Amino acid sequence: MNKFCEYIKKYTEGKNVCILGFGREGKSTYKILEKYCSPKSVAIADLNPVARKENGLSKNVELVCGEDYQDSLDRFDMVFKSPGIVLEKSPSDLKCMITCETQVFFEVYREQIIGITGTKGKSTVTSLIYHVLRESGVDCRIAGNIGIPVFDIAEGMKDDTVVVCELSCHQLEYMTISPRSAIFLNLYEEHLDHYGSMENYYNAKKNIYLHQDICDVLWCNYDIRTDDIPSIAVTVSNTNKAADVFIEEGIVYDSDDEEYEIPVNDIKLLGTHNHYNIAIAWDVCKDLVEEEDFTKALCSFDPLAHRLEFVDTVRGIRWYDDSISTACATAISALQSVPKVGTILIGGMDRGIDYQPLVSFLADFDVKVICMEASGKRVYDMIQASGSFRDKERVHYADHLDDAVKLAAEITPEGMSCVMSPAAASYGIFKNFEERGDTFKALVARLSSNA
Repeated sequence: MNKFCEYIKKYTEGKNVCILGFGREGKSTYKILEKYCSPKSVAIADLNPVARKENGLSKNVELVCGEDYQDSLDRFDMVFKSPGIVLEKSPSDLKCMITCETQVFFEVYREQIIGITGTKGKSTVTSLIYHVLRESGVDCRIAGNIGIPVFDIAEGMKDDTVVVCELSCHQLEYMTISPRSAIFLNLYEEHLDHYGSMENYYNAKKNIYLHQDICDVLWCNYDIRTDDIPSIAVTVSNTNKAADVFIEEGIVYDSDDEEYEIPVNDIKLLGTHNHYNIAIAWDVCKDLVEEEDFTKALCSFDPLAHRLEFVDTVRGIRWYDDSISTACATAISALQSVPKVGTILIGGMDRGIDYQPLVSFLADFDVKVICMEASGKRVYDMIQASGSFRDKERVHYADHLDDAVKLAAEITPEGMSCVMSPAAASYGIFKNFEERGDTFKALVARLSSNA
């Protein structure tokens, strides 16, 4: 039994425990409790029905399901909240202790963790750092918002295992402990439907570093306002030379007077925004791996799906899936990164973000624009009302993604590229951005079969 298993046993011993949310993480929590712990009682609370037999639940496990599933939380000593659950009351208004897998895992292993957060690029940087370390022979694990609950890797942890952990705002929201090595990539408007304001969203993200010690390290985007950092701060930028780590024309410069030349022609990561991601990965990994090993791993790294992913060439058009895009900045980066972009597909769920930066960029960028769904209609209307937008005839509206793909096939010049970079969430239209991306790929494949 490793130190985590001993810790979680003592942590829950004799306690009335509730698992709030029985998705992937809730099931992971139950597995550990069942295998190693002796709580006084265990309950599972979820909005949706939970099947006892299909999930292998003990007959002693209480099931609290339905619309009132959060009404009785104060009956328990501790509640393991899943990231996807929004608390109906603030933790300060509850008598129970609100905790989570990430909190407990970090209490045991924070010294061994590289934690990554930010509005965009988290999964790419997390996967890249993990790939570099693993390919260089470092004992490492990947977990967190990337789709692997931290309890799933806990049993195999050793004292020298490095954990590369992607952290969402929902995982960080109530955290009281921070990783020894923290990365704060960027901050854009996102999740305002949940947090209500950028300040609240930012406050959730800040827990990546707020509880660090004086000798810990935070790699942080130069443009993020961070006046409350308790640790060593390393600023990173691809626009401001005053940053500790600066990227320009594929060269990474750092405050130690070291330089790293990104092998731009030999890697599969498109765009200067990915040069920024590579620069952070390089600065984090340079004391753990040799430069030659870093470069070799970088060149063998395959970009994640739905992130400026090349789909196919159909009807003489190169199609790119950037379904992960939910902000203006990512759509702009897509336009700057995709070779010979002729058309962009924009729009999805309207969560009220400010689209003026994207409209202003499109005004002078020679690309055909196809707007779709609710947020796309708002962008379309903003463009039509603009007095400074050049050549409004290149802007179109299509109700849904399938209509947009058909239109793109008609108006994108042969030899050019079409990128779907929606700058909007997928919810209410698709289950998630993955389903949206897969649907886009299927529609492109259908074009090929129809041709």
